[in-house]
Amino acid sequence: MSDDQEKQCIYDPLIELMNRFEGVKLESNSANPFDGLSVEEILKKHVVDGIKKNLEADLDSALETYEPLAIVNEILLDGMKTVGILFGSGKMQLPFVLQSAEVMKAAVRYLEPKMERSETSERGSILLATVAGDVHDIGKNLVDIILSNNGYRVVNIGIKQPINSILEAAERHRCNAIGMSGLLVKSTLIMKENLEEMNSRGLSAYPVLLGGAALTRSYVENDLRSIYEGRVFYAQDAFEGLKILEELDDSDLAAVNTADATERVRSHRLPESEPSLYVFDGIKSDVETSASIPVLPFYGFKSQSKIDIFEVYKYINPVALFRGQWQFKRQSGMDNLAFQNWLDENVSPIFENLKPELSAVLKPKAQWGYFPCASEGNDLIIFEENSFDERLRFNFPRQRDSRRLCLADYIKPISEVKNDKIPDVVSFQIVTVGNEIPKYERKLFEAGDYRNYLFAHGMGVESAEALAEYWHRQVRHELGIDADEPQEMKLLFAAKYHGTRYSFGYPACPNLEDQAKLFQLLDPKIIGIELTEEFMMNPEQSTSAIIFHHKDAKYFNIR
Repeated sequence: MSDDQEKQCIYDPLIELMNRFEGVKLESNSANPFDGLSVEEILKKHVVDGIKKNLEADLDSALETYEPLAIVNEILLDGMKTVGILFGSGKMQLPFVLQSAEVMKAAVRYLEPKMERSETSERGSILLATVAGDVHDIGKNLVDIILSNNGYRVVNIGIKQPINSILEAAERHRCNAIGMSGLLVKSTLIMKENLEEMNSRGLSAYPVLLGGAALTRSYVENDLRSIYEGRVFYAQDAFEGLKILEELDDSDLAAVNTADATERVRSHRLPESEPSLYVFDGIKSDVETSASIPVLPFYGFKSQSKIDIFEVYKYINPVALFRGQWQFKRQSGMDNLAFQNWLDENVSPIFENLKPELSAVLKPKAQWGYFPCASEGNDLIIFEENSFDERLRFNFPRQRDSRRLCLADYIKPISEVKNDKIPDVVSFQIVTVGNEIPKYERKLFEAGDYRNYLFAHGMGVESAEALAEYWHRQVRHELGIDADEPQEMKLLFAAKYHGTRYSFGYPACPNLEDQAKLFQLLDPKIIGIELTEEFMMNPEQSTSAIIFHHKDAKYFNIR
């Protein structure tokens, strides 16, 4: 193995896979994958195939004919364009796209010192931010990677950014466009408020790109376009964002650099929205009171910081990790069995190698508790210890149609509790894999190690989800409702067990503000979890839930 290869992360199966491909070419009498190619074709192949080996030597060869800026604009960016086409047609997986971006970044870094000070490869600039109240940044950072490696200057100001900070940064860095991202449903409403605020400040000259899991094309292109006085676009992924910027003409990108921009970016605080109150209309669902109420295991909460991360790994859902977080997708013409075999051969080894690598970074901790309770209409009432005095209450929405379900229906009504003097029981849990994994991810991102950044982030998110699944099993055991636990993990992932856990911010309990009440009950600062002003958890890779033991409790939507 050469010195160059030894500098690679040799335990990364993606690199090993590519090395095997190169070996096949050698055995087929092709001594060099670049043999017979022109210098322009060689550099494009470096980018498209994600090959770093001999990159600098091939760049030096190109410098004998081309100026550094021409190499970037005329050759390397053409290679990235090919990558975008392959990704868009489903012929290239996201991790391989990021491998190409790594090569592009390395090439530009090598060429930049050789450029004249007046030279620039900038095609335009964009301010990227995750909106206020949202701590999710993987999607935004992927956009950063693709745009910055396609010649755009990207100013990425991070997560939880209010509109003031977004506009001030856009003006200070003289950005041509603004990109706002968010994962939560609430984030889509904040984006709407941000556009309205930009209108009121006379800053609608900024083209705005919006993206995030909760957004839909219809919402952006119909609802939000009717509101914003400027141009607003929906970007489903990074390459659609790239296409949008490419289609904006010079006048679009120059329109925001006006002399009075600074005055327009003035201090202003948006009004906070009032929390919703779900009033009970007297019509309940057909859910029957639980015939068997568990004995309260203990009152209050407990903590556990000594959790084996390798035990947690067993509860990671590979479908959610491989296909969801890492975005490996079935290629055209490949049936499900062939795709699963491909995943087993090429992706499972990545997972297996990351387990020990991240074992020192992921720090699983859990806090959980049990409380006597009752329901009243749409409300869940939590009692003080050894009494029926109300400690606090949660208010949940009810379906307007269908079965008219409400989470409160899974709890014994207060009239029955007072009659037989026996309260129901509800549980809460909150888990985290710690604050070291975000730091680890940030180092990878800043170093341009994009594939491993994607892999590490996905492992962090799914490890937190796995820990929640693992600890929910512990809760079911303590409640004594685990007699029919599924033996297969697939059934566990499908929630084929007694009772259900629900996380705030999702349809059945959409109010993130209720996190504050959960924090009152569990005091998770003990295990290092804090609640932001926007009711998000920090560290990001944390998850909380309210757990109902009722045998009929299932997930449902509220419309």
